[in-house]
Amino acid sequence: MGKTITARIDELRERLRYHSYRYYVLVEPEISDADFDTMQRELVSLEEAHPELITPDSPTQRVGAPPSELFGSVTHRQRLFSLDNAESTEDLEAWEARLERLLGRRPAGYAAELKIDGLAVSLTYEAGVLVQGATRGDGVTGEDITQNMRAVASIPLRLIGDPPALMEVRGEVYMALDVFDDLNRKQAESGDRPFINARNAAVGAVRQKDPSITADRKVSIWVYQLGHMEGGPDLASHSQTIEYLRSLGLRTNPELTVTSDLAGVVKYVESIEKRRNGFDYQTDGVVIKVDSLADQSELGFTSKAPRWAIAYKFAPEEQITRLNGIEINIGRTGRATPFAVLEPVFVGGANVGMATLHNEDEVHRKDVRIGDQVVVRRAGDVIPEVVGPVTSVRTGEEVEWRMPTDCPFCGNPIVRPDGEKDARCSGGLECPQRVREWLFHFAARGAMDIEGMGYKTVDLLLSNGLIKGPADIFFLEPDQLLEFEGWGEISVNNLMAGIQEARDRPIARLLVGLGVRHVGGTVARLLAKTFRSIDSLTEATEGQIAEVEGVGPIIAASVVEWANDEANRDLIERLRLGGVRLEDPEPDGIDTSQLAGVTLVITGSLESIGRDAAKVAVEDRGGKVTSSVSKKTTAVVAGAAPGSKLGKAQDLGVPVVDEAKFLQLLERGPEVLQ
Repeated sequence: MGKTITARIDELRERLRYHSYRYYVLVEPEISDADFDTMQRELVSLEEAHPELITPDSPTQRVGAPPSELFGSVTHRQRLFSLDNAESTEDLEAWEARLERLLGRRPAGYAAELKIDGLAVSLTYEAGVLVQGATRGDGVTGEDITQNMRAVASIPLRLIGDPPALMEVRGEVYMALDVFDDLNRKQAESGDRPFINARNAAVGAVRQKDPSITADRKVSIWVYQLGHMEGGPDLASHSQTIEYLRSLGLRTNPELTVTSDLAGVVKYVESIEKRRNGFDYQTDGVVIKVDSLADQSELGFTSKAPRWAIAYKFAPEEQITRLNGIEINIGRTGRATPFAVLEPVFVGGANVGMATLHNEDEVHRKDVRIGDQVVVRRAGDVIPEVVGPVTSVRTGEEVEWRMPTDCPFCGNPIVRPDGEKDARCSGGLECPQRVREWLFHFAARGAMDIEGMGYKTVDLLLSNGLIKGPADIFFLEPDQLLEFEGWGEISVNNLMAGIQEARDRPIARLLVGLGVRHVGGTVARLLAKTFRSIDSLTEATEGQIAEVEGVGPIIAASVVEWANDEANRDLIERLRLGGVRLEDPEPDGIDTSQLAGVTLVITGSLESIGRDAAKVAVEDRGGKVTSSVSKKTTAVVAGAAPGSKLGKAQDLGVPVVDEAKFLQLLERGPEVLQ
């Protein structure tokens, strides 16, 4: 036993201490959270099997990390514990079984809330005045960050209402994702290394000697727990406590829910996991707590964690793996995009072997080199990307990358026009890869939305010479497809039905599919609303196009340049021959100024009208639909499964309407909001 088990335990302890130091103190992790958790679980398992080998200084016997010497130390009034983890419904059921065994019954209810990926802190108020802020540290002793906490705008310096004589609360300091993106942009402009993720940026912002830097970094807080209170009301539940903290002016997360049983918890977890990328901050799981404070008191704590709470952790969205190579892809506009060839790794719920690197400048800004250990991020359905290298483990054998001089698909030169960030293949539509990407884009959901016309079908049709460009799609015959293996009458009829439906798409969708440079969905809708036909648009002058609100001279020049190209005019004529609609009907009985001055944000799905159609309906009536909520937003339309925009609307006091009220708004105008 002995030596093999003992040696492995010693190795795990040493590695966990080292990586804790890099994570908490240096804020420069070398491994992913998932890898750290895996080592921690192995050590816990070994120590449970061999309790005689447990030592007081084992990483399993402490919480968090030792406080840094950068700040003075603070001894917490009550210890800040970490949480045990669950990774499956079975883990939650096992946890509930333990609770039932200890209580002699099932808990009466649970409170479930988001697990925020930030820095745990405690705040102490005396007579309602903030007197101390501290990091969690090792749970017993933390760092004194009072001045930095005073610089965080969302932390009240004085509570409102009737605060208790003494109160200590716990919260998570985090950085909103838009703030994080802006910070990294500034880091790039100043030549500084970007932050790996928003959590590291938040930790770095809090652990500054100069509070003005903390203020400038614009971190925020969610308060999630009452730690200690002297005076104040008698509170019966965690959810009631959160309501009380909110009434005092503390910022609490609106996503908290209370459920009577574990089935409700599981349903909530599944809902949040689907929506986790819709929040404007990072969340890596759900914290579930026994709601009754009396039950919490009876259940108590282990040496490491409260028995009455557990953290359900989602699949990691970041992992570390080896960058084996960098290659390029050519898009529909000729843009040359580098991508990473990775040692395959499981991240964000999928095996990832490739990840985007955006463009040449990004590769060099991030200093990513072939052979590096790199952080890979995959958030839900978002394309995996390389966040940055782990520079502390470089060997010196890593190789810097440069954009190739020639296109690997057609052999034509790759050029980078002055003043542009993107390099492009100069081969035009001679480049087979560019044609392939254009056809896929043309048939995609945001454009002509041709069901069944994915990459596999596009490749089949191209390789057999059945299509050479988008218009050819509308001249396909069923008999041409039936001869191919795997194509029966059902699949052929489905594709032909999709093509027939695409013939009658609004011209804004056709404009997107045509791939005119600088013309995305929003600009396409503006142009379609003004000119109402492809012919009118292609005959318009630059000045006429530039007069359209939201367009401007650069887009106008691009549209005219596209329209003057003989090949594009031939494409339009061939689309016309293929039966594709090139003109939108005039709005029937719609008051085009009915929603003038109205700005809406739509979140969640709408059952009776799709979000695209809803946006068009608002714009046809003179209103605007934007993607973010602000004080200038007239109302937020909340459909099924709304995202974080709903919470932001509630925070800002912006009116929220359901789908039924939205349909009334389209029919009767702004009066329904009164």
